[in-house]
Amino acid sequence: MSEASAVGVVDVADRVRATLPRLTGALRLVADFVLAEPATAAELSTAALAERAGVSQASVTRFAQAVGLSSHQQLRIALARQLGRAAVPGWSTDLGPVIADDDTVGRVATVVANADIRAITQTVDQLDLEALDRAAHALAGARRIDVYGVGGSSTIATELEMRLFRIGAQVRAWPEVHGAATSAALLTGQDAVVAISHSGATAEVLEPVELAHDRGATVVAITSDPRSPLATVADEVLGTAVLETSFRSGGLAARHSQLVVTDCLYIRVAQLTSDRAAQSIELTEDISTRHTRRRR
Repeated sequence: MSEASAVGVVDVADRVRATLPRLTGALRLVADFVLAEPATAAELSTAALAERAGVSQASVTRFAQAVGLSSHQQLRIALARQLGRAAVPGWSTDLGPVIADDDTVGRVATVVANADIRAITQTVDQLDLEALDRAAHALAGARRIDVYGVGGSSTIATELEMRLFRIGAQVRAWPEVHGAATSAALLTGQDAVVAISHSGATAEVLEPVELAHDRGATVVAITSDPRSPLATVADEVLGTAVLETSFRSGGLAARHSQLVVTDCLYIRVAQLTSDRAAQSIELTEDISTRHTRRRR
């Protein structure tokens, strides 16, 4: 088991749901069957599962690979383990992503928290630790760091900017494409870029990323789609898992996963630049205290 895997056990149902938005055709049919009847799917042979889902046997194998497993046999084992854990008293149960109009606010909070916790656990479980380390080394040694993210991803970009700036990095987040593209055109091989996009296909992020790549800068991508255009052009890809709920799909559901990846990246950069980071924190730690009003 990897260091990431040791953090927690991720149910295969979570992997399927996280991958679901990217699945089409036959693979989507297999996913729908697995989510609807996991106990049955765990017992079926490749041929039997293909017949029940109405697809070819090759599609069953491709589906297993799409959710990060090497074979249909691994899929069956993962489903069996998931069902076994669900039967253990006290094991956290997957409540599913659906929030009905008449659900209580307590159930809303429970479903949302359950989805976020499981998405974070899955993100850490699948995170490429070697890519994370290479990305952190690139940022630690960079002359300048650009962070690109628009829309909802701009909030994560700004958060990463604030954290890296606090430990002495020369960093700036660019939430607007013209500014981002201008900055990207001025980068060199001594610089690095962190691009944040749930879909990995946002044109306003891809444009400066491609410019930065052409200029020789190291590109780090944080995205939920490892086959996206952003992932293709990046030097290092840090994947995020997403578990959607009612009223909160796609990028909205990705924020916590994106934040945990940027936090890991920030902490690793701080480790690699510990002298500079410690000095920067010491010089700035009293600023917030000076701006705190005392109660009368």
